[in-house]
Amino acid sequence: MRAAVLGSPIVHSLSPHLHRAAYEGLGLYGWRYEAIECDEAGLPGLIGRLGSGWAGLSLTMPLKRAVLPLLDTVSDLAVAVGGANTVIFSDGARHGENTDVHGIVQALAEAGVAPPRAATVLGGGATAASALAALRELGLREATLVVRDPDRAGETAAVAERLGTALTVQTFDKLDTVLDVDLVVSTLPAGAADGLAGLVAGVPALFDVVYAPWPTRLAAAVAERGGTVIGGFPMLLHQAVRQVELMTGRTDVPVEAMRAAGKAEIVRRSAPES
Repeated sequence: MRAAVLGSPIVHSLSPHLHRAAYEGLGLYGWRYEAIECDEAGLPGLIGRLGSGWAGLSLTMPLKRAVLPLLDTVSDLAVAVGGANTVIFSDGARHGENTDVHGIVQALAEAGVAPPRAATVLGGGATAASALAALRELGLREATLVVRDPDRAGETAAVAERLGTALTVQTFDKLDTVLDVDLVVSTLPAGAADGLAGLVAGVPALFDVVYAPWPTRLAAAVAERGGTVIGGFPMLLHQAVRQVELMTGRTDVPVEAMRAAGKAEIVRRSAPES
């Protein structure tokens, strides 16, 4: 059987290392997992060419929302979040799932972070939508979203409405007014939150979706003040664990072998070239 991660750019994806470690640990020696460069324009044709030997796909940016019209069925969670990061092929049909939410919930639980009474999410893209869904799963019925341009937060606001989450949208110049919370979730890309470190440093807990380079300046600032810090790798790991379960039908997924493989690859990439 075959599976792959699609996205653009995709060359630096950790997914092949995680999934291949899972296959090895499960004894699925006939399974293959690869990374395929694919943008939104190429997605319909690529999915249309995949035959019966395919188990599933992992999707990263910018495909999580673009894939929805190409699917036969979509889970309620993926519909609510407005994006599927997983496609399962079964009996000739394409089914969409969202495992990012599971990844966030598991990452927070693994770090011992209690369900927050209040939370602020930085950024307004697809990962922010998954973060809102994860917070809703943890029982939070209201949250604050901080974005550069509120007019471009419409899709994420619609996600909050579907989830039944009361959402307050704020801009970054007012960030200091929305940090009296238990948890800040940063969905900003690497480097984009560096200038916010001084403001965010005092929060009790930070979940930063960046996994390399690590720690981010934001994460280091919170850690220096004694806050709990969770990086993006645990989320990536646990969403991949759920993908392996969905694609293989197995529940005995070797989580620690996947963790070790992913961390080893991160270390390899960060080593200076000789």
